Amino acid sequence: MATSSANVTRIMLAMEESTISGYPHASISSRGAFEWTIQKFVRSNVSSFELLILHVPHAQFYCKGRACVVLGFFSLCVIILFVFVTEVMVYSFDMFFSAGSEDIDKIYTSPECFQSMVFRGWERGVHLLEYFVTRCNQIGVACQAWIKLGDPKTVICREAKRIQPDLLVLGSRALSPAYLILDISVSEYCLKHAECPVVRIKRRADEAPSIPFYD
Repeated sequence: MATSSANVTRIMLAMEESTISGYPHASISSRGAFEWTIQKFVRSNVSSFELLILHVPHAQFYCKGRACVVLGFFSLCVIILFVFVTEVMVYSFDMFFSAGSEDIDKIYTSPECFQSMVFRGWERGVHLLEYFVTRCNQIGVACQAWIKLGDPKTVICREAKRIQPDLLVLGSRALSPAYLILDISVSEYCLKHAECPVVRIKRRADEAPSIPFYD
C-alpha cells in the first residue's frame, strides 16, 4: 500500500459495524472517529492527507434490526461462555466469508469501485466501507479502504505494522474497567500493542445508548 507522496500524512482508521442496526451501518464510535479526523486533522487541507480505512468484521456480535445478543455481563460463567462462543463464531465467520475471498483485500478508492462486487453475500461489509469512501470522495481527501478477516484487535495491529501509518485513529465506547481488564476493548488493546501512534476517540455521552456495550 504505497503512499503517493512523502509529504502526505497517512491516517489509518478501523471501522466497526453497528451492534444496534447491523450492516451496512457503521458503529456510533466509528462514525465519530471518522468525523473527528476530518474536522481536527484534514479540515480543508485535503491534498495533505490520505485516509486508510480498515474494516474487520466483528464475530462477537450479530445484530439484525434491533435484535442483538450480548454475552458476558455479570458472571464468570457467562464470560467463559462468551469466550467459547466467540471462538466458534470467528471460525464459522471465516469459513462463511472465505467464499468471498476475491473481495477481501481488494482496495477501494472511489464509489465506482463498488459497482462490481464478486460475491454478493459479502456486500454488507463492503457497503460499510462504501459509506466512508463516498464521504472521502465528497470531501476530496484521498483514501484506500479494505477488509480483513480475523480477530479485530490483532488484525488492526498487524495491519498497522504492515502499512506503517503516521497515525491510527480508533473510536471507543468508553467501556467500564471490568471490560478493559478482560481485554475485550479493541481500542484499549490497540493503544497498548499497535506499533504506531494511536488516538482513541471516545463516543460522546449524548450519543451513547442505554447499554454501553451497544454501539
